[in-house]
Amino acid sequence: MTSMRSGRLWALIAVFATLALVAGVIVGTHLTRRSNPGSSAPTASLAAEFAQLETALHATAGIALSSVGPGQEPMSLGDWQSGPAWSTIKVPLIIAALRAQVPPQITEAMTAAITQSDNAAAETIWESLGTPAEAADKVEAVLRQTGDPTIVQSQRVRPEFSASGQTDWPLADQARFTSVAVCDKANAPVFDLMGRVEPDQRWGLGTIGGSRFKGGWGPSPTGGYLVRQIGVLTTPTGTVAVALAALPHSGQFEDGTAALTTMANWLKQRLGALPAGDCPAHQR
Repeated sequence: MTSMRSGRLWALIAVFATLALVAGVIVGTHLTRRSNPGSSAPTASLAAEFAQLETALHATAGIALSSVGPGQEPMSLGDWQSGPAWSTIKVPLIIAALRAQVPPQITEAMTAAITQSDNAAAETIWESLGTPAEAADKVEAVLRQTGDPTIVQSQRVRPEFSASGQTDWPLADQARFTSVAVCDKANAPVFDLMGRVEPDQRWGLGTIGGSRFKGGWGPSPTGGYLVRQIGVLTTPTGTVAVALAALPHSGQFEDGTAALTTMANWLKQRLGALPAGDCPAHQR
């Protein structure tokens, strides 16, 4: 009887020891995770700093940032989040047109559309993709490949402006698109053009050395200008995709570009703190 109790006692001790060990591992895992603040700390810091900057911009502004590569969730800063794409839509438009070329090659119209923001050239390219609905579908296909759910406008909702330019394109989706598109080698010729933008359009991201970007701007129905850009920057830790926009309180285009330049300078001073990385090895 004593030996049976002794055996049971040792068995119970072994069970409790095992449970304690498992519990210790589980607790240790949770403690390790809690002790690592992850990306929330830099995100909160950048958000607070940008909120301070925004008060001095005299504009409603916003920025979205993303490390390059698929599966990244953009970081959003500021109050402004979405509106007409204007000429930033020319980037996926030219990518769609390049893919339609056999073999793919950059044309004079593509070069003008990106480096000069030539609207006539862009309209010719849009028409070359088929009917308005077909053209929109082809540009949307470029966006979908990057995980961007944006629906491209196919109809002229404002007769004096292009259909695609009135696409409602959120900053976060722009950053998502750019972060993936830049890693696709087939898109390299378009991003090369984004590094050759004409001097008179090199405000905002264009003031940062080595940037590749495209701007877009236009008036609201009441006349106030929205100014925005998408692009990529090189940082000490890799490449970051950026989308930024400003709606100046004055409504003036020049005040919008000035706000974007101030925002770009703010980013330049914090390059090391931005979410950045490298494209997947098989895409380099």
